[in-house]
Amino acid sequence: MGVALQVLGYIAAVTLQVLILQVMRGGSWRRYPLLFVYVLADLITNVLELWPRLNYASLTPQVRRSWLFMYWWDERIIQALLFMLVISLIYRASTRGGPRWSLLAILTLGSIVFASIALWVEYDPNVTTGKWMTPWTRDMNLCAAILDLMLWATLIRTRQKDVRLLMISGALGVQFAAGAMGQALRDVSHGSIDFASVVIVSANLACLYIWWHALRLPSLSHQPAPILKSA
Repeated sequence: MGVALQVLGYIAAVTLQVLILQVMRGGSWRRYPLLFVYVLADLITNVLELWPRLNYASLTPQVRRSWLFMYWWDERIIQALLFMLVISLIYRASTRGGPRWSLLAILTLGSIVFASIALWVEYDPNVTTGKWMTPWTRDMNLCAAILDLMLWATLIRTRQKDVRLLMISGALGVQFAAGAMGQALRDVSHGSIDFASVVIVSANLACLYIWWHALRLPSLSHQPAPILKSA
């Protein structure tokens, strides 16, 4: 992306993240602690990456290597937090009782196994980190999108709809789908990198905006209408 678009993207993301954190300070951070942690971590990485990204061409080779090392580790941390967030939301939406812990253990173990297999398949020590991290990130977004579909299925089955949670999970689905498609485009053609970046950034901003809109409303829980009995 051009420098102007990068600056606008960072400004919009940081602004929305600050707004979300401010809203969550009112008490929703207790209800969605991992969402709060994820947004905070993403805000910190955005602030740390802003100057090196915008001045990448003028960096010395040593500083450039250090920044790329930090950038890709940030990506791994953010991916891990995203998986933890989706799994925590599935756990929250599932039926209370013993099966919840079994589901939590299965999803956590399955995610670790999938991430490990994807890393084993994509990792190549003979190329730059971005060459194998891009397809690995694509695979992780695809897996996260499947988990998010499980969350949606769980929420739709429940009689009492939690519209706020539906909005949060729906926004995640948009981000995961765009992330998987964007990373796939980057891997297919070098000429599509700018377009793929616009797709990914736009989806991330849409996700943040939907979260902010959902969290700032006082209550979105929908109570089922009482059944009227005929005389």
